[in-house]
Amino acid sequence: MKKYPPIIAGIVLGLLFVMSAVVVLFNLVQAPPPPEGSPAAMFFGAFGPTGYLTFVKVLELLGGLLVAIPRTRNLGLLVLGPIIVNILAFHIFVTNGEGLFNPMILLIVLLALYLLWVGRSNFAALLKPAA
Repeated sequence: MKKYPPIIAGIVLGLLFVMSAVVVLFNLVQAPPPPEGSPAAMFFGAFGPTGYLTFVKVLELLGGLLVAIPRTRNLGLLVLGPIIVNILAFHIFVTNGEGLFNPMILLIVLLALYLLWVGRSNFAALLKPAA
């Protein structure tokens, strides 16, 4: 029974990132533009046209697929970790905390932290000094 919660958490986290990436990469839904002149509008004004958003979405797709597969979950968390930190940083610094307690963001953070906790022994090896 103990092996099922991490599998479910990995699949849910992976699907959230895969769906988010697919929606943007295939332009399935147009997001409403942020208010003109706002910090978020300036942020996305640089983020979108430069191709950087596409790069991040490709990494989200890759990380989501890796997290959903138990054997590659830790590699997926390493790919998604900086993306999750940047999502939080955007909401803290650019929007001044607005949207930070969105249920989807909370779910992503909680699932990622849970999977990190479950795989902590594997990540501990990264912190050991080289021989």
